[in-house]
Amino acid sequence: MAWDFATEPTFQKQLDWMRCFVDTDIIPLELISGDLDQPQLDILLAPLKEQVKAAGLWATHLPPEYGGQGMGQLPLALMHEVLGRSVLAPEVFGNQAPDSGNAELLAVGANEEQKKRWLYPLMAGELRSSFCLTEPDTAGSDPTTIRTTCRRDGDQWCLDGHKWFSSNASVADFLLVMAVSDPDAPPHQRAAMVVVPRNTPGLILMRDVGTMAHANEDGALMRRIGGHTELRFENCRVPLDHMIGAPGEGFLLAQKRLSGGRIHHGMRMIGQCLRAYDMLCERAASRQLRGQALGSMQRVQDMVADSASEITMARLLTLHAAWRMDHVDARESRVDIAMVKYQVPRILYQVLDRAIQLHGALGYSTDLPLEEMYRQARALRIADGADELHRQTIARAVLRDVKPVTGWPTEHIPTQRAAALERFGVLLESLSSKAPRA
Repeated sequence: MAWDFATEPTFQKQLDWMRCFVDTDIIPLELISGDLDQPQLDILLAPLKEQVKAAGLWATHLPPEYGGQGMGQLPLALMHEVLGRSVLAPEVFGNQAPDSGNAELLAVGANEEQKKRWLYPLMAGELRSSFCLTEPDTAGSDPTTIRTTCRRDGDQWCLDGHKWFSSNASVADFLLVMAVSDPDAPPHQRAAMVVVPRNTPGLILMRDVGTMAHANEDGALMRRIGGHTELRFENCRVPLDHMIGAPGEGFLLAQKRLSGGRIHHGMRMIGQCLRAYDMLCERAASRQLRGQALGSMQRVQDMVADSASEITMARLLTLHAAWRMDHVDARESRVDIAMVKYQVPRILYQVLDRAIQLHGALGYSTDLPLEEMYRQARALRIADGADELHRQTIARAVLRDVKPVTGWPTEHIPTQRAAALERFGVLLESLSSKAPRA
């Protein structure tokens, strides 16, 4: 079994370039981009995107035939660790959610004509997309319960239903919509995946939902990346060739886009952890209390040590899941991915909380990025499946392979001792007879 923790030197140089680029050129833009609308932000980011393309690092999540760089999951994970330091960085590198996941879905499910229409322009950064799954009246962690319908009417699909938290829908050029095409089919074969272009009659964008990370008190359409839109389909009609795959394949296609996305989310969270950890350590070394640096005090040293250990554990857990995806497949890696999904957000939250605590009132204020990072981090225990769902996935997979016993547990000492005496009794008697007498 090959097992190597080293990063290939050429790729390490690219990672080093990315880290410098993100810290020097992208993070500063976060401080001045808040009041810009999406067209203005696009103009601001365009020169940076050209630098990324020139460096051969644009849209690395799909193979070259789709317009990407063909990186495996492990290099992608290392890359997302760097990009996670800034909320703008994934957009600059052309692998932001939900577009990257939608591209993965289109790559495996779309026919060539559909790829020309939606996938290739999406990979080139010419289009934006949204993924519409979650509904306000059904359990978001169970997509088999969705109610939005997709029925055939002549040469069209007709959609009716209510969705929300459809990320980026208010700025998207097209929406990938999961809707029930056959309500009488088995649960995992009821839904289909349909493309609905922007401005299609019957597609009603109602509002961008305000969140802890993006306040929106008036309920308007913010029309900027990062929004989560509530929308309705009311007799919304699209041609038959707008369905990706066949009726009933929606659940399968949705799973195709989620597995890699969870790895990317995990490593972006590690990037956030490391940024918060840097601030924590700087504060510990710089702040004086009673003539001593905070870092000389045992409780603060505990905070530093716990954070360092937890970040390392989370990083190795996520990289191992990425390695598994590269060497087996997403289905065989689902337990590893589930561990990442519920453990890494918890660790991120703990590191952020310590960094805020050590900075005191300054950490709680908007004079540091920690409070915004803290608010944004809370969503990650819900996005792509709630923590509780992934814990169930892990436990069920583990217990499925455990054989029950009757009577005493396997490690019952009296039973095991009796078995050992029966097995080695003759040898013990022989040893006893040869023992020297006192």
